[in-house]
Amino acid sequence: MRTLLLATAVTLALGLTALPSHADDTKLPDIGSSAGELLTPARQAEYGGMMLRELRNYGYLLDDPLVDDWLNTLGTRLGSNSAQPQQKYTFFMMKDRQINAFATLGGYIGMNAGLVLTAEREDEVAAVLSHEIAHVTQQHVLRGVERAQRDQIPILLGMLAAVIAAQQAGGNSSGDATMAAISSGMGLMQQRQINYTRSNESEADRLGIRTLSRSGYDVDAMAGFFERMSAAMRGNEGGYTTPDFLRTHPVNTTRISEAKARAEQMKKDTVLLTTQTPTGTYQERVNPSVPDTSTDPLAGKGNPLLPSGLQLSLPTTSLPRGATGQFDWARERLRVLSAPTPSELVREYEGLKRSQKDGLTDPQRYGVAIARLRAGGAAARQALQELQQLDGEHPGNLWVELALGEAESRNGQRAEANQRFDTLLKRLPRSRPVALTYAQVLNEQGGVEAGRRAQAMLRPLLSRSGDDPVFQSTFGRASELAGESARASESYAEAAYLNGRPEQALIQFQALLKQPGLDYVTRARVDARIESIMPTVLEMRRLGVRDPDMSRD
Repeated sequence: MRTLLLATAVTLALGLTALPSHADDTKLPDIGSSAGELLTPARQAEYGGMMLRELRNYGYLLDDPLVDDWLNTLGTRLGSNSAQPQQKYTFFMMKDRQINAFATLGGYIGMNAGLVLTAEREDEVAAVLSHEIAHVTQQHVLRGVERAQRDQIPILLGMLAAVIAAQQAGGNSSGDATMAAISSGMGLMQQRQINYTRSNESEADRLGIRTLSRSGYDVDAMAGFFERMSAAMRGNEGGYTTPDFLRTHPVNTTRISEAKARAEQMKKDTVLLTTQTPTGTYQERVNPSVPDTSTDPLAGKGNPLLPSGLQLSLPTTSLPRGATGQFDWARERLRVLSAPTPSELVREYEGLKRSQKDGLTDPQRYGVAIARLRAGGAAARQALQELQQLDGEHPGNLWVELALGEAESRNGQRAEANQRFDTLLKRLPRSRPVALTYAQVLNEQGGVEAGRRAQAMLRPLLSRSGDDPVFQSTFGRASELAGESARASESYAEAAYLNGRPEQALIQFQALLKQPGLDYVTRARVDARIESIMPTVLEMRRLGVRDPDMSRD
């Protein structure tokens, strides 16, 4: 036991001293914290991408064109108003129905479907995203590693000394004393880490509410959602409240009151504007005493490089402010796509219908129709009827129109479906949800002509879809239908890599090189991908990590 305990303590201490193995790779300028010296921005983005691919590999991600488009629209709007608008952010949705969101290296921010289902309006989702964006801008992950390097090693060494002293004391109580020393040391490390996490949370709240305000969202949403989370956590804990210092992400009365106080302070200098549009009512707070120069970089400044008196009018644009108007539809689509089983989803909608005085809302009716469409058969015919009715009640609603096109195609009305999608493409020529949904419908229809049409539609988006596995798989299937086997193999290999299967991707790329008649450009592109993927596969093999599918005979 003594040997085991000593070995454990020494291993922990030495392991933590080796933790920041990349600290000497690159020295970055000091930007207020030495944490920036641990990893270069490029390495942070690399690690964030690796994490995202592994999450896909284990089936945790919810990749849906419409949901992804809504989340990225919301996230980009907030990121552009954050403390570091030049930072690249990658937003993704998780299938998990627990209330959670997190930020990690490289600007990668994940959100659970359960958080959106718990929220009552988009402002609350924006509040959480703005909080996570602040974690990125303040480098809290790197600062956490830096603190571990500074604090935990002395604590562990002190623990080691206590273990040695306890063992030298001898007697029957030496084992208990040893365990007490280890427990005390681990408890102190945990407490320091929790305190630091609480500090991070407070800082992220403070900066996040500024981002929320600048983006035109309701600043009261942060405190409101904290209260709902607190109630949900009390429900999960059987009515007992965990002490504040034990929460790594504390949601308590202090944090809620601070969020309310910040919101009230920010509202003193703002007015609430209400705008009526065909798709709904939108509200945003603006500061009338501060002129809006976001759309004109030369406003109020003058340009010393231009002759005196010369005025330029530049065609500049800015991102819209406030809610997107899509939250209710996104939430119901997420409810369907994240449901554990179809039967549980049915019970969920039945419960909503009973609990609401006027029955299901229109977005909830959309959710039921999506569920029926996914079930197929007679249910798909019911979905078509429901979606036709919703389309008449909500003309121009993209969520309904895309689902209606899918329903028409699956119910044998292919000409009507394709005409609907063609019209949508003319209206939204660079829309990822429209292009991908239409291409997937064409792939389902099958045939060479359908494959070629899907290829032609997706090609304009190819240059900016290199890290999109849904796009790569869809384009691969379209190429396969069109008879372009080499292009299909390349896309399928890319999809395998993006789905966390680099070994499969490497084998597929190597097999592609053996295909006869491969043109020079494709061969060069494939060679480059093999060269970039090979180090990852070799490192995984060195660590004994193998793709389970590749291990089968």
